[in-house]
Amino acid sequence: MTGLIRSELRKAFTTRIGWGMPLAQFLLAALFVGIAGAFMLFVAVPGPTGGEGAPMGNSLEPTVLARTLYTGGMQVGYLLSLVLGILSMGSEYRHKTLTATFLSAPRRGRVIAAKVVALTIVVVVNGLAHLAGALVTGGALLLAADKAVFPEAGDLLGVLARMLLVFVLWGLMGLGLGVLIPNQVAALFVGVAFAFLIEPLLGVFIGMVDALADVARFFPSQASMAALSLYEGMDSATVEQAGGNPDQLTWWVAALVLLGYAAMMTVVGWVLTQRRDVG
Repeated sequence: MTGLIRSELRKAFTTRIGWGMPLAQFLLAALFVGIAGAFMLFVAVPGPTGGEGAPMGNSLEPTVLARTLYTGGMQVGYLLSLVLGILSMGSEYRHKTLTATFLSAPRRGRVIAAKVVALTIVVVVNGLAHLAGALVTGGALLLAADKAVFPEAGDLLGVLARMLLVFVLWGLMGLGLGVLIPNQVAALFVGVAFAFLIEPLLGVFIGMVDALADVARFFPSQASMAALSLYEGMDSATVEQAGGNPDQLTWWVAALVLLGYAAMMTVVGWVLTQRRDVG
């Protein structure tokens, strides 16, 4: 098993995308956090009466502000984690190396287990690069605005750790999708389109229907935000102004929801790999 995991890690880190993805995570996290932070800290928002306003960050508690800022690139982070999961299987189908993989390790379940462990490590490495970009940029902006950089360290460290967990679970969803759709290009298109456009928009529309509003809270994107307690400490008006849903799941329920999605997709991948002929 150790040899299989080592082999999967070698596949992941000896390619250009294996080294380029952490850099992309760092840069994109810095970009998205920079844009969100500049708006929250330095752009005045008109008050309710239309008079002279103040930056949104001025109305937030220091911990809430830091948490919101450091998680500002979360969506692109879990999207890239999904891509990593798809590529972990899709590249095998695309380059027709899956046959050789199964010949070297005939027990397919062990191969999938090794891929799950290796993918978890790869996503955590990429997630740490994402956190580095978010913390460097967000910290610099908070310093420039004369705000606390890391208030209530225990709370923030918990949020950042849960963000890594969210990334890993999205990566496992991608692994299952990569098996479900063997064509790598099609799997990437479906996965990215669903995660970035279809599912968030569907959640917004369903949230507008009172009878279905609770259902939207269990969608992957909304569960991801809830797992980080993203809107905790904000009033409903501020949450709605930011485009969010103030009625979120508790963080541990949201984490269990994401774990359920990841487990379901991983099991689908395991079952299909056991039964599918490989040529």
